Amino acid sequence: MKKVNSIDSYISQFPAATQKLLKQFRAIVSRAAPKATETIAYQIPTFYLNGNLVHFAAYESHIGFYPTPSAIRSFKKELAAYKTSKGAVQFPIDEPLPENLIKKMVRFKVKENMEIKKAASC
Repeated sequence: MKKVNSIDSYISQFPAATQKLLKQFRAIVSRAAPKATETIAYQIPTFYLNGNLVHFAAYESHIGFYPTPSAIRSFKKELAAYKTSKGAVQFPIDEPLPENLIKKMVRFKVKENMEIKKAASC
């Protein structure tokens, strides 16, 4: 995979079906965190709002979502159907994305990042 400098260039490297999922994922995150900015960090799409908010990436069999360990812990029950690790979840590429769950997790991270910023400014 070549080095990329935008989410558009990242998405363009994948087959059409994967591009469709990545675009859908990007739109879900954008709607859930409209004030977040897009960037590339660790060579994957990243949304930033008072620090890293969430990351996502495409793989052969899944879309990786990286909302940090706190979000994985907080949504443990809802994530039971998916493969998870300390800070990541894998959404199978051959299944519809769980849009509502992704939105809830992103909103959780927005709230968390805002609280961290607020605490730091006190």
